Amino acid sequence: MKDNLPTLVFATGNQKKLKEAREILKDFYEVKSIKEFDDVEDNWLEDKETFSGNSLIKARAVFGQLQLPVIADDSGLSVEALNNEPGVYSARYAGENASDQDNLELLLSNLGNEENRTARFITAISYINNDGLEYLFDGEILGSITHEPKGGNGFGYDPIFIPKGYSETFAQMDAEQKNSMSHRGKALQALLAFLER
Repeated sequence: MKDNLPTLVFATGNQKKLKEAREILKDFYEVKSIKEFDDVEDNWLEDKETFSGNSLIKARAVFGQLQLPVIADDSGLSVEALNNEPGVYSARYAGENASDQDNLELLLSNLGNEENRTARFITAISYINNDGLEYLFDGEILGSITHEPKGGNGFGYDPIFIPKGYSETFAQMDAEQKNSMSHRGKALQALLAFLER
């Protein structure tokens, strides 16, 4: 990491997301979590029907409080046979306080023995720069849903998602391999390309 880089606030408390963003953006920003600032309100209501809409809610809320460049992401899983559910409700699919395990088990139960296991992970990242200008970056990866969880890495639906062209779930891969192809990795790479311009 270079010295004296400007600060970029990531509107997340998720350490795994933070680590990924720090690695990709390390030449341009010192990426900090909202947890590193005192008194940042993070009780925003994510009530939009799109990933980009929800990511903008978070980015605008944090920018409004700190007046620093900020990124926010909203990600989810879209399963073809379930009418593209859980979508923007991925984190609360089994209820407001559901665990990753609860969500994953409900999804597998709803999918049952359905032969069409096609799914995609989608991410939208909002970036607000020093001047308050807003930009959106997207990433997605196609894959399929397993019949049972496999692997102990990652988080969320990683143990049941196999990216197309691979035989292992995201949870069976190491972080570097997953980040090189993941939906969030792609969106962050798109942001990086924008910053490099």
